[in-house]
Amino acid sequence: MMAALLITAIPAWGQDLPRAAASSQLDKAVTDYLQAVEEAGQDLHSLMIVQHGNVVAEHWMSQGKKDEPHILNSVSKTFTATAVGLAIHEGRLKLTDKLVSFFPDKLPAEVSDNLAAVTVRDLLTMNCGHDTDPTATIRQKEGADWAKEFLAWPVPHKPGTFYCYNSVGTYMLSAIVQKVTGQKVIDYLTPRLFQPLGIDDARWEESPQGINTGGWGLYLKTEDLAKMGQLFLQKGQWKGQQLVPEAWITEASSKQVPSLPAGLKPEMVEKFKMKAENSDWLQGYGYQMWRCRHNAYRADGANGQYIIVVPEADAVIVTTAHIPDMQAEINLIWKYLLPALQGK
Repeated sequence: MMAALLITAIPAWGQDLPRAAASSQLDKAVTDYLQAVEEAGQDLHSLMIVQHGNVVAEHWMSQGKKDEPHILNSVSKTFTATAVGLAIHEGRLKLTDKLVSFFPDKLPAEVSDNLAAVTVRDLLTMNCGHDTDPTATIRQKEGADWAKEFLAWPVPHKPGTFYCYNSVGTYMLSAIVQKVTGQKVIDYLTPRLFQPLGIDDARWEESPQGINTGGWGLYLKTEDLAKMGQLFLQKGQWKGQQLVPEAWITEASSKQVPSLPAGLKPEMVEKFKMKAENSDWLQGYGYQMWRCRHNAYRADGANGQYIIVVPEADAVIVTTAHIPDMQAEINLIWKYLLPALQGK
């Protein structure tokens, strides 16, 4: 059994996005989409669509509530990566900084060449060299020092060459931010991101070491996610302020590495071409964000939590849910909502 996680929270100061009426085409598309969701037996909790800066559709159902923060699972990763980007902008660290340099007191007796080579960028792109994700094993060790356990995990691959989804790798980014700023990620983001966006009631789980879990554990409301998506759509600008550097937004949301299943070599990609054409998990990975079909990108969390940014439609689509088949979930979004947002 793992130790009970603490939760850090920030104070409240809400501020809503502007509203506008949906076009008749989009209104019908949303109705058809929700009907299709029901017929598919998908447990959708909320839907919010922002286009041209205005909320044009919003619905809550099942366990979803407008004014209650929802579990985000791995959508948390995008917020952790944003904290990393801000810390880099402030000169507190660099993409090329080595992981081992931040935790000299937690290193194993023997530091392999591969472990020594892991950089901040490798962590951001899920390319730290692990063969398997250590997250479940580490979390199950009661009272374990997560950073120490991560650093002791074998690194058989040269960092930067092998994609392996890794949630404790994101925890390490959270630990690095806390190390270089002296603040937990939630506290570091409060004046820089949450407060300017009017995001209130945020809370984030912590490790036994008092570090925000980074790769999961953040709770926000549906509209908070829409604000984050709109911030990315606006290249980091918000009400005349550049909250996040435009260059970081561009890098984070671009394909930095192939999002191939662990063990699948790049030369095998062609064999998966047809599968890739129908998959939103094989379009590439940025900095703790996924590329999508239709030239879109997203933050995504287990069981159907999405911030989908569609630049060509000037739109953001947000869902919270409990839908294990996330490809089926996004397929309905593409089928019903995307054409209406594109005016087709």
